[in-house]
This record gives sequence, C-alpha cells and structure tokens, in this order.
Amino acid sequence: MPQATVHLLRHGEVHNPDGILYGRLPEFHLSALGQQMAKTLAVHFSDRAAQGAKIVHLVASPLTRAQETALPISEALSLEINTEDRIIEARNHFEGLKVNKAELRKARHWPYLRNPFVPSWGEPYKEQAARVIAAVQDARLRAIELGGDGAEAILVSHQLPIWSTRLSAEGKPLWHDPRKRECTLTSLTSLVFDDDGTLLRVEYTEPAAALLPGASSTPGA
Repeated sequence: MPQATVHLLRHGEVHNPDGILYGRLPEFHLSALGQQMAKTLAVHFSDRAAQGAKIVHLVASPLTRAQETALPISEALSLEINTEDRIIEARNHFEGLKVNKAELRKARHWPYLRNPFVPSWGEPYKEQAARVIAAVQDARLRAIELGGDGAEAILVSHQLPIWSTRLSAEGKPLWHDPRKRECTLTSLTSLVFDDDGTLLRVEYTEPAAALLPGASSTPGA
C-alpha cells in the first residue's frame, strides 16, 4: 500500500484555574490561549495543504478539549471530525484532584502508588499504546483510501497516550518521568509509514511553539 503519515496532535491549553488533573472529566474547554493554539494549527495545516500536502482525514478524542482543538482544522480543511474513543485520555485514579505532596500522603491513595512502572494509579502504558496504535493503523488505511500515496491523517489526542505510543513505536521502555515528556500543547508527533505499513520514523514538531511560554504545565493534562 502507499506511504502515509499519521499526525498525533495534542490538544491546546485547557481552562483549568484550579490546576486539577481533569483526565476524562467532561466539559473542560480550551482556554483563550488554547483556542489561539488550535487556530495556529489550522493555519499550519492549511499552509501545508496549499503546498500540496494531502491531508484527508481528521479524527479526535471524544473529550471536549480535543473536539475544540479539531474544530478550526475541520473548518480550514473542510474535513469532517471523526470521533474515536481509542485515542481518549488515560484512566487515572487521581482524576478530579489537585495532585501535590499533601494529597499523595493521604493513606487512601497508597495502594495506587505501589508500582509506578505500570502505572498502578491508572491505565497501563501498554494498553494506552496498543489502543492508540490500533487507531493510528485504521487512520492510516483510511487516509490512503481517501488520498492515495502520501496521504495524511490527523488524530487529536492527549499527552500521555501520545507519549506512550511514541515510546512504544521507538522501542523504548514505557515507564518515564512525566516532567520529561516531549509532547507540548498542540505539538505534533508524526508517524511516517512506508508502503506496507511499516513505521519508517517518528517526527516531532511544535507549530505553536511561540504560544507556549506562560501556558499551563499541569503534568498529564
């Protein structure tokens, strides 16, 4: 089959004044800065399309922040937003809490902290990577069906599932320090495949880098 690229796009900044780990909670909308980031990505992809890039398939996690990030891209490229449950945020025991040292010292959390390599407080890294990779492969095939050789798809997802997928794709251990993830807001982790579906390389870019200073840095958000 023809070559294709699948871009894993992390959503934009979220309005989260309390600094909680919002996880899969509903109705966490993009902040004003997050909306600006989403529009910047729409311009980025529009410019690439004008230069001949065949961006033909757009997919987003069902969570509000991912859908709102996808919307300007949808409008700019006249693409339907396809909702995909497999690229949703990871499950997390601490969802809805402000995770700090005081919170972690509470005895009710201790059983969930027993094994950071899995991790024991949430969805296993292997499961996250597996479901996202399955969605990526389906998006790759759909892009080829729609656009042929060199077609591209965009999947709007979340930091941890994207990072777990990248580590898996690169054959690296999935356990990591959350503070060291290379996956900023509205960054692109692009998986480039050859004509038989074999991963050729992973590329990382930050089209909205100019908007990152001062943006939220809540781990896992």
